[in-house]
Amino acid sequence: MLLFGRLTDIAGWHERPFEAPSLSALKRLIADQSPVLGAALDAPGVQTAVDQLVVRGDAVLAADTEVAFLPPMSGG
Repeated sequence: MLLFGRLTDIAGWHERPFEAPSLSALKRLIADQSPVLGAALDAPGVQTAVDQLVVRGDAVLAADTEVAFLPPMSGG
């Protein structure tokens, strides 16, 4: 699992392995371990990429699946 931007700051890490059967299970696992990070992952504008493709909703995860959480972009 990869985190970027302010999500990295909240978690205190950028990359960490996790095992979960689905994206929703992964988010529950993260929220159980860190409610602040769990809330940040569910914040408006945060996008999720599974194997470098942005997904909406749930997704099945395999052992080698890359999941990245991307905060809203800003700047100009």
